[in-house]
Amino acid sequence: MKRILITGASGQIGTELTALCRKTYGVDNVIATNVKAGINESVENDGIFYSMDVRDGNRIYELVNSHQIDTIINLAALLSAVGEKNPELLWEVNMHGLYNCLEVAKDTGAMVFTPSSIAAFGPSTPKMQTPQVTIQRPETIYGVSKVAGELLCDYYHKKFNVDTRGVRYPGLVSYKAMPGGGTTDYAVMIFYEALKHNAYTCYLSSDIKMDMMYMPDALSAILSLCEADGGKLRHRNAYNITAMSITPDDLAASIQKHLPDFRLSYDIDPIREAIARSWPDQLDDHFAREDWHWAPSYDLEAMTEDMLHQLRLKLGIA
Repeated sequence: MKRILITGASGQIGTELTALCRKTYGVDNVIATNVKAGINESVENDGIFYSMDVRDGNRIYELVNSHQIDTIINLAALLSAVGEKNPELLWEVNMHGLYNCLEVAKDTGAMVFTPSSIAAFGPSTPKMQTPQVTIQRPETIYGVSKVAGELLCDYYHKKFNVDTRGVRYPGLVSYKAMPGGGTTDYAVMIFYEALKHNAYTCYLSSDIKMDMMYMPDALSAILSLCEADGGKLRHRNAYNITAMSITPDDLAASIQKHLPDFRLSYDIDPIREAIARSWPDQLDDHFAREDWHWAPSYDLEAMTEDMLHQLRLKLGIA
């Protein structure tokens, strides 16, 4: 039975992962942490929770030791759009936080999972069927931190035998927690606005195609990779994974099957537009499928149907 410490537990991924881990491994075996308390009632009240800044390595070490942690899932990070406004803070959180987790793991023998991102690629990367190993020249500080994080995890695995693991996430769609300042946030907000106002104004152009994934698949990927046989992992710190490659128009058309009067308009944000156009259209994830049997459960239509159903319940809309 794993003993898990989750950083960034009140974020978009952390909110749902904490609940899933508590259900899977037992409430007392999951230690949730976040830089601030008072952010997420379920994370803080439904199990063990501590306020912790991932930049505080001594605090991480203290919690790992006192709770006999064997798995650190490091989700504490600033995202792309936020990071462009404060690059220094992003580097401190994303890189120094990861370094602290790896240092603690080196001393305690814990596994470290930390997610990378499609943002680790740049405009010179092949856009279709982006290979697992290819050129990575991102143009955002978030992307730079993800490439550096992949390399740092590789280093700690090879140099100190730390069991490091990770995936390159596409854009994530969830109904439980609001997005936190990423370039792909439109794919969440479009559902809220469709149900509330039957209309949404998108900040990306209609033809921008990006990989997306529904949150249940994103969570499944973490647990599957952490449970996988480490000896079979050929790309342990940065597996490409994806579920669907879509444009805003594709998503709108899927919603219109359920809400025929829904209308999508556009008001382009140049910063996020430039970021999105620098990313791949579709990732090749065959290594993840072969090495640890990755397989998403949701395509665009299944995700749309479930998102609308769950948000109707959440918002009290008939």
